[in-house]
Amino acid sequence: MIGRWIRKFIRDRRGTLALETAFAVPVLAALVLSGVEVTRYVLLNQKIERASATMADLVSQAETLSEPDLASLFTATGFVVDPFDLAVDGRLIVSSISTTGTAAAHVNWQRGFGGGGGSSAFGVEGGDAVLPDGLVVRDGESIIVGEAFFDFTPIFTGGVMGDTTVYNSAVLRPRFGSLTSLN
Repeated sequence: MIGRWIRKFIRDRRGTLALETAFAVPVLAALVLSGVEVTRYVLLNQKIERASATMADLVSQAETLSEPDLASLFTATGFVVDPFDLAVDGRLIVSSISTTGTAAAHVNWQRGFGGGGGSSAFGVEGGDAVLPDGLVVRDGESIIVGEAFFDFTPIFTGGVMGDTTVYNSAVLRPRFGSLTSLN
């Protein structure tokens, strides 16, 4: 009697779709949510790269700069990062670096914008510049460095990736002046 009930239970195929769906839905949901996070991360990386290049480019095009000019450029560059909020979770830093004589490269001025973390990888205002290998600033020349940081927090925690800081920098030479000081 029990053996016949077990055989009948094994042959019964009703409800298999529901069982397979119950196993598949969590896996598919995890894949979709992971795809969303990876897409957000890639988009953010592209926007941070563009923000650092935009800031360096806008500053390097100026003949002279003042504090209000820089504030306007920071605001304009913040729009590049939309829909991410650079003022809250990001940081932009722009620096002027030059060399005079045989002295080491020097950070002439440096300004920042945004509430996120991050400090310049090129040094601090008034100090010697930390230049990457292969980057040379010759006597009498100057460079503009734009750096962008963003504190990335996944929407779905415990997924594929955790909290991380996205960083990128861009280096350009000033086009119309040395920009070694602010007006």
